Amino acid sequence: MAKVLIAGCGGIGCELGLQLVKNGHEVFGLRRNTANIPDGIEPIQADLSTPNDNLPENIDYVFYTASAGKYKDTAYYLAYVSGVKNLLKDLGSQNIKRFFFISSTAVFGQNDAETVDESSPTSDSIFSTKRLLEGEQLVLDSEIPGTIVRFGGIYGPGRTHLIDLLQDGKIQCMDGVWSNRIHSDDCVGILNHLLNKEIENSTNVDSLYIGVDSQPTLLCEVYDWLAEQLCVPDVEHMEPKESSRQMRSNKRISNGKIVNSGYEFKYPDYQSGYKQLLNE
Repeated sequence: MAKVLIAGCGGIGCELGLQLVKNGHEVFGLRRNTANIPDGIEPIQADLSTPNDNLPENIDYVFYTASAGKYKDTAYYLAYVSGVKNLLKDLGSQNIKRFFFISSTAVFGQNDAETVDESSPTSDSIFSTKRLLEGEQLVLDSEIPGTIVRFGGIYGPGRTHLIDLLQDGKIQCMDGVWSNRIHSDDCVGILNHLLNKEIENSTNVDSLYIGVDSQPTLLCEVYDWLAEQLCVPDVEHMEPKESSRQMRSNKRISNGKIVNSGYEFKYPDYQSGYKQLLNE
């Protein structure tokens, strides 16, 4: 049994924590408001933006699953840079076996339908990716072994923003733009998989993995398919615009590395994942 700290224990963190508890691990969930931390996870009320001296001793593994909350530079700095600095300092001389940092495929700057994998270059041209990359580097430069997991667009229970926009008729898509996504169950599955590999044999866990499903898909195809499932009007298609935020996702991201590590996706494509979500 391992002693695991989940820092920034929100949606993904709580789901992961429950899975780890089910697997027999002792799990601590750190967040500002602990009211929503489920039974089975030991709550720690603390703010990552300030130093904390109430962390449990003898922690084996850390998952840093904090999110910015707002799309502002200050929020991103506090979540992904200041928070990481403080936590690494707070952990002090503890013998942490591995620090898992949850990042985003947004750090890949390609936007011309390129194929992207872990070896592809990143871009810090906007504040959000700059702060994410700063946080990643802090983890990798620390004395604790670190692993970065970059997730694509996450959907699942409680993450139905796209469905809500479609139902309200408030969405458009750009033709020819690729997108990459992952169901929250597979986010949890990947992190649990990597922890199991680390416990079994730490030399098998690398410093960087991408977490997306097995089917990069044209954005309009996803929107049109979902509109049909929801029985709502067709989505308006638009010509691509370089300045659009949708264009930042115009890449085809490979999950080959995590698949080759032995992980089997519960929802390998958007159709299977969204069907389950709509049924629920």
